[in-house]
Amino acid sequence: MKLVPPIVSLSLGLASMLAADPAAKPSPKTEVTEAPAPFVYDGNPERLKYALPIPPDENVAYGAHPMQVIYFWRAKSEKPTPLLFYVHGGGWSGGDRSVVRSLLKDALDSGISVASIEYRKIKDSTADGLIPPVKGPMIDSARALQFCRSKAKEWNIDKTKVAAAGGSAGGCTSLWLAFHDDLADPDSADPIARESTRPTCAAVSSAQTTLDPKQMREWTPNSAYGAHAFGIAWDKSKKQSSFDLFYAEHERLLPWIKEYSPYALVTSEDPPVALFYTTPPNLGQNEKDPTHTANFGVKLKEHCDELNVPCELIYPGAPNVVHATINDYIKAVLKPDAK
Repeated sequence: MKLVPPIVSLSLGLASMLAADPAAKPSPKTEVTEAPAPFVYDGNPERLKYALPIPPDENVAYGAHPMQVIYFWRAKSEKPTPLLFYVHGGGWSGGDRSVVRSLLKDALDSGISVASIEYRKIKDSTADGLIPPVKGPMIDSARALQFCRSKAKEWNIDKTKVAAAGGSAGGCTSLWLAFHDDLADPDSADPIARESTRPTCAAVSSAQTTLDPKQMREWTPNSAYGAHAFGIAWDKSKKQSSFDLFYAEHERLLPWIKEYSPYALVTSEDPPVALFYTTPPNLGQNEKDPTHTANFGVKLKEHCDELNVPCELIYPGAPNVVHATINDYIKAVLKPDAK
């Protein structure tokens, strides 16, 4: 097992801050003749971009901050089910939990329960004094996964079968969970903190696989993403873009890059991953959408192949595609015996 580096170990103080208050048990439902009222989320940590096609079975907090909340859908099964753990994208600055809608029905129909989480955005992390700001989304996601595992008996899930998934920044976070040392603290007085933060696999779409500006510019010269993760903003007086400032600060930021960039964390002990992109790669060339280019996937796959970490790369025209969709991949890994 990997050792936990002290820089990001979840302390008891942090675990206590993030721990969810015990939810009150709902009173038994009485028989009604009218259709139930549509689900309405009354906590409102965000405004959902998309209507949820299926009302969640649970809408619970895993921490004290208003953004630390989870939707959970329970797959129908007498036996514990695998879990799809979804982290939405939006550059850690936007987006919301409703994006899971495209994966939801197929997962539930396949006997896989689903959790879709919210987390502190960059602005929330900055307000809370977290340094660098990307630490907030990352450790919140780790804590949310621990929370889900702590609910294994109540939610009828098999906590040994968890797929982390997400798009863009949510995909970056999912890869961070897959590659990062386990943050579980087996000696903690907090039972949630004793749970593992490592998924069984990760399946991500249009994900940034590195937060290193030098790698990004080498792979895609017109890269423009990532400065905000480390608290770097455009400075009008310097007449430089935020990415140029980010690039110039590379040496100073290197310890953080090594801690939060998925590419930097890969070791031979890591779980399998699948990387999905909507356009073919074009290494070393400017891209129309450099933030979501398949160049990220090509370079991570090369790195994973070198370390014998199973990695599938899927894009239009990709060779030797085994699993064409995220749901196909997740089902193959979490339910290999299913027909």
